[in-house]
Amino acid sequence: MNEISIFLNGETKHLLAKSVNELLLQEGIDPTARGIAVAINDIIALKDSWNETVLNDGDKVEIVKSFQGG
Repeated sequence: MNEISIFLNGETKHLLAKSVNELLLQEGIDPTARGIAVAINDIIALKDSWNETVLNDGDKVEIVKSFQGG
């Protein structure tokens, strides 16, 4: 498996993950949890496609987690 470099939330990250789902797991994020959004190269990745959405070298990935506050 080849390592790729992506920009994750503004920082360079080297990883072996092939899909958005694998990236989330590698980052310690439960992909089944509610309130998570992922954008790749400024395009929202639909949650239903995270398993099939392949990451490529140089991709810009943003992961946003919502939380309730007061």
